[in-house]
Amino acid sequence: MRELIKEGKLSETVINDRVRDVLRVKFELGLFDRPPVEDPAASDAVVHCEAHAEVAKQAARESLVLLKNSKETLPLAKTLKRILVCGPAAEEYDTSVGRYGSFGGEVVSVLEGVKKLMPNAQVIHTLGCDYQDERWPMSEILPEPMSADAEKKIDEAVKLAHTADVIIVVLGESRIMVGESKTRTSLDLPGQQNDLVRALVKTGKPIVAVLLNGRPLSINLLQEKASAILEAWYPGEYGGMAVAEALFGDVNPGGKVPVTFPKTVGQVEYNFPCKPNSQAGMGRDEDPNGSGECLVNGPLYPFGFGLSYTQFTYSNAKIQPATIKPGEEVTVTLEIKNTGKREGDEVVQLYLKDLLSSVTTYEKVLRGFERLRLKPGEKKTLTFKLGREDMELIDIENQRTVEPGDFAVELGSSSTDIRQSVKFKVAAP
Repeated sequence: MRELIKEGKLSETVINDRVRDVLRVKFELGLFDRPPVEDPAASDAVVHCEAHAEVAKQAARESLVLLKNSKETLPLAKTLKRILVCGPAAEEYDTSVGRYGSFGGEVVSVLEGVKKLMPNAQVIHTLGCDYQDERWPMSEILPEPMSADAEKKIDEAVKLAHTADVIIVVLGESRIMVGESKTRTSLDLPGQQNDLVRALVKTGKPIVAVLLNGRPLSINLLQEKASAILEAWYPGEYGGMAVAEALFGDVNPGGKVPVTFPKTVGQVEYNFPCKPNSQAGMGRDEDPNGSGECLVNGPLYPFGFGLSYTQFTYSNAKIQPATIKPGEEVTVTLEIKNTGKREGDEVVQLYLKDLLSSVTTYEKVLRGFERLRLKPGEKKTLTFKLGREDMELIDIENQRTVEPGDFAVELGSSSTDIRQSVKFKVAAP
């Protein structure tokens, strides 16, 4: 900017005008009348205090989403003798710190978390592969055979895997891949991560995949081949410990995905909520062998999806009153019971459907959710209230209105796993 001013290409008047706008707001806010913080040094006692660290720990635990758990692979037994932890994100630091503000804590990686939680086991580690190959991101468009160095890393992981009781492979995206103004041409795991998984699968050992990533990925290979998948996102400084606690049963993951996971980048934009027939691949493509399975179409994981180490039943859904006038409120009640053998969290989701409207509306909209923790055999009653704003649409005149007609309330464990439903009617005024 100084150079532009010297060259006469930028006027100091423009600079002064811009600065004046910023200063005016600060004066209006009184920032020059008093210091924003009376005692700046006192912040040292607040930033990263014990209470805040506990919040970080709880946030890491509660954000974990169990995507797959074949044959109850998880939680892993604490009697395991030899555990292999590999993958490019096993010792991740950067994505746990982020790029905003100061940081004064200690990042616990997944590898370190497993070591701390399993002090009597032999926890072995090797990289397995890097986040991306030497040609990335061009390799996403034009893949080529892996280099000799990449093959060597995978071979080392396979060699150690044969000696292990279980394989924990930590995969995902690095900091250079995810963030503001950063896009990719593919939603697959980058680099040789899928090659590493294919090689590990051949060992016949149980494979637990942990994901550290900033966007939904098309992890079809993991869904088909891995024994279990735990989505950890970018879980912060305590993330590695939270992951270890979940893998070995100290924590029962209860989070749900707040996005839709597509099977392929060709399904993007795959979003929720959506208008009828607006999504790529919403139809069904049946298996020609007659299994009834959807081969390509549909999401890999729908909005709101997430598993648990226990099971929950939904029952006795009721709505009062059954008929209202526009602008009035209805109350929905529902009973949730933990029918499994472990204490766990369930995120109960309420979706609202306007069954017939004068304009095209979303197929269904999330209008409420509640996370509750239940012990084995415990039952609780949830109450949701739906008011005018929940039922409104924008009509052809661009006015917000509640139209007379029938509405359906769906209650479930995800946007597609609906367990109970009730209806109510909005009568004409």
